[in-house]
Formats: sequence, structure tokens, C-alpha cells
Amino acid sequence: MVLLLVALFALLGLVVDGGSALTARQSAEVEAEQAARAGAGAVSVDGLRSGVVELDPQAAVAAAQGFMVAAGHPGSAAVADGVVSVRLRYEVPTVILGIVGIDHLSVAASAAAVDVDGVARGTP
Repeated sequence: MVLLLVALFALLGLVVDGGSALTARQSAEVEAEQAARAGAGAVSVDGLRSGVVELDPQAAVAAAQGFMVAAGHPGSAAVADGVVSVRLRYEVPTVILGIVGIDHLSVAASAAAVDVDGVARGTP
């Protein structure tokens, strides 16, 4: 009877805490996408003055990281070949799985974004 009760709690934990982890993963993916977009919007002012649309790598990383910090989940951002890449990872506390020794689940997401030249210039 005790084993059956432990198994039922573990199953309930997988449903409840697993659902929370899936929801947190979806939120992390959206957050990573938005952070990458925020970074991709950081175009170089000097480049714009000369008629070239290009990213300012330092401003792009700062914008992406600033977005993640404001959202409450700091992560890492990088710029390579005009593409802003973002990665974030955090822990989600469990409610029921703590009974069997699992007190948190990891959530990770990554995304990339690039400034589209036509959008920045206003194509007809």
C-alpha cells in the first residue's frame, strides 16, 4: 500500500510539475525570442548615416541581456555575422515531486534574430 501511494504521488508530480515545466519552457522560448528581437533592433547609428543597415554588436548584446534581466531570467547573448543569438536557462521549483527528492526542474531556451534590411528601410 505504501509503495502504491508513493507511485501515485510520483505520477501526480509528473502531471502537475511536468505541466508547470512545459508552461515555463514555452515562456522561456517566447522570452528568448523577444530578447533576440530586442537585440536585433540595435542598429549602428554610424552605419545608418552612411546608408548601411548593420547591427551594433555591443548595443545588440546589451539590449538582449537587458530584456532578459527585466524579464527576471538573465541569460547570455552574442552577435555573429549580423545574427543575435540568445540562450537562457533557469530552474522551476516543483510542488509535488519534492516528495520524491526532485525539488526543481531545469528550463532552457535559445533563439536567434536578425534585422531585416527591407523592414528597416521601409520597402514599398
